[in-house]
Amino acid sequence: MKEWKQRERALELLSREVGYVRKPHGGKLRVALAFPNTYFVGMSNLGFQTVYKLFNEETDIVCERFFLPPKSELAAQVAAGAPLITLESQTPVRDFDVVAFSVSFEWDYTNVLTLLRLAGIPARAEQRTHHDPLVLIGGAVTFVNPEPLALFADVIAAGEGEALIPALLQAFKQASDRDDLLRRLVAERGYYVPSFYDVEYAANGTIASYVARPGTDAPAVVKKAALKTTDAVDPPATTIFTPETEFGSRFLVEVVRGCANLCRFCWAGYNYLPVRAFPKDRILELARRAQPYSSRAGLVSIALCDHPEIEAILTELVEMGYAISPASLRLDDLTPTILDLLRRSGERTITIAPETGSDRLRRVINKTVTNDEILKAAEMIFAAGFENLKLYFMIGLPTETDDDLAAIRDLTLQLRDVMLKHARPRGQVGRIVGSVNPLVPKPGTAYQWLPMTDDRTLARTIKRMQTLMAGVDNVYFNIKSERHSFYQALLSLGDRRVAPAIEAAERNGGNWRAAVSESGVDAGFFVFRDRSADAVLPWDIIDGGMKDAFFRSEFEKGLREEWTLPPKRQKENARLLPVLQ
Repeated sequence: MKEWKQRERALELLSREVGYVRKPHGGKLRVALAFPNTYFVGMSNLGFQTVYKLFNEETDIVCERFFLPPKSELAAQVAAGAPLITLESQTPVRDFDVVAFSVSFEWDYTNVLTLLRLAGIPARAEQRTHHDPLVLIGGAVTFVNPEPLALFADVIAAGEGEALIPALLQAFKQASDRDDLLRRLVAERGYYVPSFYDVEYAANGTIASYVARPGTDAPAVVKKAALKTTDAVDPPATTIFTPETEFGSRFLVEVVRGCANLCRFCWAGYNYLPVRAFPKDRILELARRAQPYSSRAGLVSIALCDHPEIEAILTELVEMGYAISPASLRLDDLTPTILDLLRRSGERTITIAPETGSDRLRRVINKTVTNDEILKAAEMIFAAGFENLKLYFMIGLPTETDDDLAAIRDLTLQLRDVMLKHARPRGQVGRIVGSVNPLVPKPGTAYQWLPMTDDRTLARTIKRMQTLMAGVDNVYFNIKSERHSFYQALLSLGDRRVAPAIEAAERNGGNWRAAVSESGVDAGFFVFRDRSADAVLPWDIIDGGMKDAFFRSEFEKGLREEWTLPPKRQKENARLLPVLQ
């Protein structure tokens, strides 16, 4: 797409936005912030909007946005060779001091490279000079495993933006040149400079050690940056409203950060600890400000009901006239009052995550809820007038048997019976939608050493699930393929040696099978290998606060089918998890 066409497109998008920031560039640190997907997807991402706001709250920073062009325009953009520009001032991206990426999903790794190419910036850090912008990569994936992106980043920001941005600005103000800037950043909590480390490998291909290069003063491990308390900060919330997004002009707000339930597979549960609730009054004040632009509120949290004042928050949002859409609700905290408030707001669907159909397997994964409790909660849900239920399940879990698969069907049918009992007298039957995902063992969890279940076994499991759920009225199941999960696992569990596969997939339009073959990356080595004897795991370069001994203990308890049951999650959280020490 030619540059004049890009400008026209940018001005068109801005004309439909409320809340974007325009600042003069003179004398300021200029940051071009990218979400490595389309505007439609990126502007619905709360983390991206939050980082944009945090950057622009700094008087000495000007932050502008750019996105992946839509598919219909991408080829034209590549063919034209015109420089990629930002939305706010239509300035070429490569003219900024920093090009920052907020990356939330592994599948967007190739888009990071596409955006760098369109901006005229070398993809690999080693190819850049002091004439190029500093390429900074942050976002949820950097909490977990930054190594697949390490060769493309000058700097990786590992942690929460609220704790990272002031240090970045200070380092830029004090640095005499690019090398000095990197040395200053590496001295700050949460900043990882991959080029400051050599990776030594053992004869069997595993990592033997990370070695900081002499003269860099790089720490042995990089401690994650995080807020100790949320009392003094605003909750992340939508600041730019536009209808051109996945969720439309919905007001999104983070209610609680973290979850202390400690499900053994859940990277978010571990990596956003400790649990911190945002102040009720600030949540509601932001909601009041958003009323002219939005009538729907999305409450973002992995533990919504852990907020001590959640009922008061819901009550006031309903009184403001908001239709409320919560994230997945944890069943052990659901109350009739919460359900009544959600239903009064106009919500028709509740989302829950049983994860599996058997109590035994839930004990393995530390999902601390039973089938009896799930069915009691379903009674509450449908009695409150909800029509639909969305369920999240997992397959390929440790110790899983065919009985566990059949238990998913049996539980779903029992939930359907509850739905029909309440729906038929009303004359309107809703539906149950199940989403089934193969387990991808995630770094920074109790399952980080596990190999992923092999393709053939997963394919049989998926076929079995399809057979079990076929032909059930009012029940619809979506099951993710084993191939899709395999390549996601490669990007989750790999190290910097998978970079050539990411480059190849970016060149060929996302054909991962061909990319792995062309690059010679041994994907099976990363995905199907037991890592329990490895001296160093790729993600050990980032210290998220959790100790290996704790993860190993949790894994062993899972094999013994034992729950970890904190008497009250927040209190147990403080004892178990010295994240911020």
